[in-house]
Amino acid sequence: VQLVQSGAELRNPGASVKVSCKASGYTFTDNIIDWVRQAPGQGLEWMGRIDPVDGGTKYAQKFQGRVTFTADTSTSTAYVELSSLRSEDTAVYYCARYIVNYGMDYWGKGTLVTVSS
Repeated sequence: VQLVQSGAELRNPGASVKVSCKASGYTFTDNIIDWVRQAPGQGLEWMGRIDPVDGGTKYAQKFQGRVTFTADTSTSTAYVELSSLRSEDTAVYYCARYIVNYGMDYWGKGTLVTVSS
């Protein structure tokens, strides 16, 4: 199993960013993808999840309205898009495969998003 994420991004405040997570080594629609971020010096923060089989999503309350999860089953790729970026969104963004009743077992290496003017 591999989750390969897109490269680092630099954005101005107010802009948007879209991070990708390409899955391989398993059937993409068999498992949920979670998104987690870690700001500098902070702990892990769960953002939400998407079920690629039907596109169903769940968002942490903090991110509702500003974050969108999507999944392209033709390329086995999940995406997170964050809009209206602010400096506090500077973080490493991770995707992870979520197994029901188990948790997150495989993680991407992370994508650094820096928000700075």
